[in-house]
Amino acid sequence: MFKMNKKGQALVEYVLIIALVAVMIIGVISTFGGVLKDKITEVSCSIAGQVYDEGDEGKSGDGFCKDAQE
Repeated sequence: MFKMNKKGQALVEYVLIIALVAVMIIGVISTFGGVLKDKITEVSCSIAGQVYDEGDEGKSGDGFCKDAQE
């Protein structure tokens, strides 16, 4: 009697999958964000000819570049 339209169901499933992937990516970045920032800073320091310093407390994400003479 009635025909079922399943196009909306597929769209909802795709949206749920995209939302789940986005939540997972946010979790990974919040967990490893400081470590990734430190590694990128360390590489940029070596490219710029500077020395990488871990920062005062050595926490992840606090590293910075400084001149080699300091």
